[in-house]
Amino acid sequence: MSKVVTTTVLPDVAGGSVTLGGTGDSVVVTGNDLRANILQDAGGNAVFTSNGSGVMSGMNSGLTTGALNLIQSQTASNSASVSFTSGIDSTYDVYIFKFIDINPATDNAYFQFQVNAAGGSGFNETITSTAFRSINHETSGTTSLNYETGEDQAQGTSYQDISYSTGNDADQCVTGCLHLFSPSSTTYVKHFYCRTSGMTHGDYAIDYYVAGYFNTTSALTQVNFKVDSGNFDGTIKLYGISKS
Repeated sequence: MSKVVTTTVLPDVAGGSVTLGGTGDSVVVTGNDLRANILQDAGGNAVFTSNGSGVMSGMNSGLTTGALNLIQSQTASNSASVSFTSGIDSTYDVYIFKFIDINPATDNAYFQFQVNAAGGSGFNETITSTAFRSINHETSGTTSLNYETGEDQAQGTSYQDISYSTGNDADQCVTGCLHLFSPSSTTYVKHFYCRTSGMTHGDYAIDYYVAGYFNTTSALTQVNFKVDSGNFDGTIKLYGISKS
């Protein structure tokens, strides 16, 4: 077997390709070390995409029909807000945001979100929503199930609360999921629902539900998260559910 020993293989023209092996051949890489930020098929279609830091930032949806596909992950560190300004398009019909250990800097804080329609700014789209919660104190002395009249909107343009009265102690946080449906539709209004579990500033466990719609037929392309007062820490991940 012939052997070529070299440290670098370059194409014969700038921007060209290096072809290893021919039709029907197998190319074997020893040492378990094949490095690339984008893995493409023979047609030049991206199969996997990495951000270059060990995080997969994209996957061809055809590989995972019906699966939950990670699009983007952002970690807040004493941040005023976190915005998702890309990755929300017609690729998927359902998008899911997952909130992990959202810890506000200000006590008794409310985690919130709003959106921008295509070409819009200011995160102030029109919302009609509903909200209710159940609570139980650490001592089991106080429990309740209530509709939250102060947390819903009727054609409002404010940020929508998706958590309730979260504490800022080192061990207090809120977690949960937000589902956004058909954001790229130009026919229907855009429905959402959210469920979060949190620890309030008064040491209550709270199960919080919010649902509603953005009253616009324009495509939604950007989503912003913040707390109603001060900054916050935590991780927010954006997923798309593959079309079946």
